[in-house]
Amino acid sequence: MDLGIRGRRAAVAAASAGLGYASAAALAAEGAQVTICGSDGGRARAAAERLGPGVRWLRADVARPDGAAAFVEEAAALMGGLDILVVNGPGPPPGTIAQTPPEAYQPALERSLLAVVRMSLAALPFMRERGWGRIVAITSLGVRQPYPNLALSNTARAGATGFLRTLAREVAADGITVNSVQPGLHRTERVTQVYGDRPPVGDVPAGRLGEPADLGAVVAFLCSAQAGYLTGAAVPVDGGAYQALL
Repeated sequence: MDLGIRGRRAAVAAASAGLGYASAAALAAEGAQVTICGSDGGRARAAAERLGPGVRWLRADVARPDGAAAFVEEAAALMGGLDILVVNGPGPPPGTIAQTPPEAYQPALERSLLAVVRMSLAALPFMRERGWGRIVAITSLGVRQPYPNLALSNTARAGATGFLRTLAREVAADGITVNSVQPGLHRTERVTQVYGDRPPVGDVPAGRLGEPADLGAVVAFLCSAQAGYLTGAAVPVDGGAYQALL
């Protein structure tokens, strides 16, 4: 399927590896102009080179208050505008509620809620100018069913989902869609960090870890011309794990 986004200008945050990288790869394969970022400039540059000619990169730490909006604005300046934003970022540290002091919540909100707000709001003027836009945020299946040992992520990403769904209603008439994808267990550094070498795939009806490309393909479709009437959705990409809990 031709997704109708050839030449569209896409900024993909935190895309040096993992789910962000897979999303950037899927968009680049559809002919979109892509700019990625990473907090490590060397890794971001190497990732852009792997993604192919024409993919731009910026050093930006979107978890920092001064980094999130700056990435979007700098990416738009590089590409002469912005049509697509994929919001992504590193998750907060793991830990149970009992292990997590109250002062740990503010940094987690900066990283996984306020960064989403800042990037999304920075993108809106460029999209409104053209009357077309796609915002897709990578959150977590923990929004639907909280994961053990991820108290900070479960809390902050639930707030981000509420913001995104509210924003979707407010900008739909401007030709801008706002959706999120909720990854389950995918073969990423984050899953290894939390679960080690033995993630609980027995709880996944598909019987396997997801590959980052599985999620990247869904992100690309949500950015497509065909998805113009789909907004406010929070799409689980989890091999059936959430449905198995119902």
